[in-house]
Amino acid sequence: MNHPQHPPRHTPATPRDLVGIGIGPFNLSLAALAHPLTGLSTAFYEQRPRFHWHPGLLIDGARVQVPFLADLVSLADPTSHWSFLNYLKAHDRLYPFYFAERLHIQRAEYDAYCRWVCGNLPALRFGHQVDTVRWNPEHHLFEVDFTQLDTDGETEALGRTYTRHVVLGVGTQPHVPAPLRPLLDTSGAPAVHAADYLHHRDALLTAGHITVIGSGQSGAEIFLDLLRHRPAGRERLHWIGRTEAFAPMEYSKLGLEHFTPDYTRYFHALPEPVRDRLVPAQWQLHKAVDADTLAAIHDELYRRSLHGGWPDTVLTPGIRVRTARRPSPHKIELHLEHTQQGTSTRLTTDAVVLATGHRRRPLTPLLAGLDPHLRRDSRGRPRVDERHRLVLDPAITATGCHVHVQNAELHTHGVGTPDLGLAAWRSATILNSVTGKDTYPLPARTAFTTFGLEQRRPQIPHTHRMKTLSPLADGI
Repeated sequence: MNHPQHPPRHTPATPRDLVGIGIGPFNLSLAALAHPLTGLSTAFYEQRPRFHWHPGLLIDGARVQVPFLADLVSLADPTSHWSFLNYLKAHDRLYPFYFAERLHIQRAEYDAYCRWVCGNLPALRFGHQVDTVRWNPEHHLFEVDFTQLDTDGETEALGRTYTRHVVLGVGTQPHVPAPLRPLLDTSGAPAVHAADYLHHRDALLTAGHITVIGSGQSGAEIFLDLLRHRPAGRERLHWIGRTEAFAPMEYSKLGLEHFTPDYTRYFHALPEPVRDRLVPAQWQLHKAVDADTLAAIHDELYRRSLHGGWPDTVLTPGIRVRTARRPSPHKIELHLEHTQQGTSTRLTTDAVVLATGHRRRPLTPLLAGLDPHLRRDSRGRPRVDERHRLVLDPAITATGCHVHVQNAELHTHGVGTPDLGLAAWRSATILNSVTGKDTYPLPARTAFTTFGLEQRRPQIPHTHRMKTLSPLADGI
C-alpha cells in the first residue's frame, strides 16, 4: 500500500502572514480580531471536525468564572462584530439578557457563542491535523505540514503551507495521576475523567456508591450535580481532594488584579526560580472553587437535613490516593492517605469520577522540527518572551518571523495564562507584533496595584512592517 506524502518543497510565491494551530477559545479570539485586518493572510487549523468547548462539562447551570466582557474580543475591541453582546443581538436576546442581570453566563451559552463566531470566520479550517512545523532557512519562512481529514477522521489529503508567523494554541488534555491510571487501563465499574462526565452521567447514576476525586471547580460541579440527582437519604456519595480544604477561589477585586496585563508583565520579569515558587503557591487564584458553587453544595446538603438526619455523603479534603485497583469487575478499591493525620484507609466504591484537571498538551511532537532552534530555561522548558513568542535562534528572529504561544506559558507569564479574561489582550499583543504596529492600541495601565518597586510599562519596540499580501490557497 502506498502512503500519501506531503507535497515536495517548492518556492512559496505568496506565503501567509500567520498560521494558527488549534482552534480553542484563545486562537478563536486571535482569528476574530485578525478577521477585519485587510491584507493580513491567515489560516487556522484544527484536528476536530467542529468547535465544542469541554462538552463533557457543560452541566446545566454551570457558569463561566469570568464576566461576559471576557469574551473573545471585547477587552481589546469593544466595537468588534464578534463580541458576546453582538451575538445576543444577532439572536434577538439582548433584552432577555439585560433583564436577567447576569454578569457570569452559563458555560453552555459561552460554547454556543464561540460556535457562532466559528460559523462566520472563513480562515478556520476544521478537520485539519497539523503534523509538523519546520524552519526553511532558504526562504526565511516556517513550513507547516498538515493532514486533511474526512468525516470519519481518516486521511483525505496532505498539504503544506508557508508562513511568517505561527501561533500555537493546542490547548490542554485530561490529566490522570499515576496512581489512578490503572482504573482506565481495565474495564469494569465506571471510572471516567471529568472531561467525559456528561457522556457517562446516566451510567454513573445507576451505581450504588460514587466517589468524586478532585477538589477543584470541576469536582465541585460534578459532586453537586450528582447530589441533586440522588434520592434524599440514599445519596451514597464521597468527595475527596488533595487540597487542605474545599477552598473558595480568590475573587476579591484587588485579588483579581493578578489577571491583568500589569501583573503578567511583572511576573515575566521575575527571576525563573521566583516564578517557579509562585505558580504553585497561587493555586487558590485559579484552581479553587467558585464561592457560589460551594454555597450551592451546602444549601443542597442543608435542605436534605431539614427533616432530621444527615445526607449519606462524605466530604473530605487533605486526601491523597496512593493506589487504585479493581478487586472485582464491579468494584473499585482506593487506598487513601490523610496527609495531615498521617492515617490511611481503604475505600470501596462502585464508580469513580476523576476530576483531576487538565495539563498542557506537549509541544514536543509538533515542534520536533524546530527543536535545534529552541532556547530553553534551566528546567528544559521553552523560553517565552514578553510578547508570547518562543525564543529561537537569532538567525530566525532576525528575519522578523516568530512562533507565538497561547496557554503554554504558565511558567513565564503566570496564573493569567489560562484565564479567558486575558484572551483578547494576548491576541491583540500577538497581532500588534505580527503587523509591526499598534493595530489594537493596548492600555498602559490595568491595575490599581503596583506590583514591585519598579513599575514596568508596555514596550512597543516594533521594528518591522507587515507586507500587504493577497490570500493564498493551501496546497493540498
